[in-house]
Amino acid sequence: MFGRWLGNKGATGAARGNALAGLAVPDSAGVLSCRVLDPVNEPVRHAEFVVTDASGRKIVSGETDPYGSVLATVPAGEYRLAITAEGFTPFHGPASVAEGENAGLGDVPLQVSVPPQLPDPGEWEIEPMHSQIGFTARHIGMARIHGRFNTFAGAVRIADRMENSAMHVIIDASSIDTNVQMRDDHLRSGDFLDVGRYPTLEFYSDRFVHRGGTRWGVSGALTLHGVSRTVTLDTHYLGLGNGLEGETRAACRATTELHREDFTLTWQTMLARGIAAVGSSISIDMDIQIVPKG
Repeated sequence: MFGRWLGNKGATGAARGNALAGLAVPDSAGVLSCRVLDPVNEPVRHAEFVVTDASGRKIVSGETDPYGSVLATVPAGEYRLAITAEGFTPFHGPASVAEGENAGLGDVPLQVSVPPQLPDPGEWEIEPMHSQIGFTARHIGMARIHGRFNTFAGAVRIADRMENSAMHVIIDASSIDTNVQMRDDHLRSGDFLDVGRYPTLEFYSDRFVHRGGTRWGVSGALTLHGVSRTVTLDTHYLGLGNGLEGETRAACRATTELHREDFTLTWQTMLARGIAAVGSSISIDMDIQIVPKG
């Protein structure tokens, strides 16, 4: 389809005088294009693509458009194109881009991938030595502060239907750790977590929702600073494996965003020009491994 847009290969003037006239292509560059399709020839929307050079350095990345199209202007050279989409096997292929020409790869079909096996029904628990609950907060309007909670525990009941499973996680609020003692003491104080009054954070799930492929939404009530709010963990299930002693493990990554004001964490001080010292939202990132209980 891009060949029709760009005209004959090598005809740079024609390429710039047609439907892509608004696309500036430098003399030393060319265009890399393709269309990403599923097994029934429907376009794969929002597939992620990455173009790397011969040294493995990323040159450009992005997502396919609503028609499954990839279109990138890159310097003339040899490249590798990688395309990934939820529920499909990744595609990797070479591409040679010449000056003023369109390196059209045509239609790139993606094959449906086999989803990883789910954990067996039963009682599981979080294995803290190989799990992490971290967070990121904005500081003085530009920098980011990273931290984690060092002490937590959790239980997961896997049901016959994964959608009916349940999870309970409890976190020791005083175990907050940003690698700066003065800052951690302030976060434990009454200005923030107030760990003397609210020693734990707790999450009780109420539903697991399959979003396709390996993606799940885990919704439930998070109790923080004495306030309970419904949150949803955007979860990427990574599958089953075996540990060093042969034990079965399941792993996932999960993220969510919290707003401090929702949990009455309203302490704030303003810097010059009205810049807040601490941002209003907190990003939560979790890497979790679970093992059969007992």
